[in-house]
Amino acid sequence: MRENYGENKRNILMAGRAIIAQKGFSGVGLSEILAAAEIPKGSFYHYFGSKEQYGRELIEHYVEGYLELLGKVLGDAAYGASARERLLTYWGYWLESQCCQEFEQRCLVVKLSAEVADLSDDMREVLHEGTGRFIARIAGCIEDGVAEGSLHTVLEPLATATMLYQLWLGASLLSKLSRDRVPMESAMHVTRRVLVPPQ
Repeated sequence: MRENYGENKRNILMAGRAIIAQKGFSGVGLSEILAAAEIPKGSFYHYFGSKEQYGRELIEHYVEGYLELLGKVLGDAAYGASARERLLTYWGYWLESQCCQEFEQRCLVVKLSAEVADLSDDMREVLHEGTGRFIARIAGCIEDGVAEGSLHTVLEPLATATMLYQLWLGASLLSKLSRDRVPMESAMHVTRRVLVPPQ
């Protein structure tokens, strides 16, 4: 019974993620999420105390999954690649996933940052903490690259990671406005210039 409870809860989180990535948090009703998860109407509060709690858990679930992805892409000597190559693979993944038509692949940070900042302090704090963890993981890979000699940066690793993450977050928002890849391709150009190999 407990196993079904956990599985149903995960199904609700995953179903909601795809819809919220498309419509935003406020634009989605509970009945739509439950229908997508194939969970009976009226049972939402069996799994979540409120829609805000659902939003918090959705973000927590997303953050953990994204950190797993970062571990695979940026992990030490992944695929025998240098830290610089792993970082560029990560930014390339970001570019392609944000331009794809599959909403479940889209970044929830890009979709929810502005919306939840004013909507819910609880959700904002979880999202803020999550992005801090993403940036720290990127900074660790930059640090590895400097140590191994695969790249050189003008700023400290954490400052470089923060600047690049902010660059890509902004580029993703501008791409949503322009509905093309140009802002993110520009971000990739800048990223390559920032993560330069030693001369």
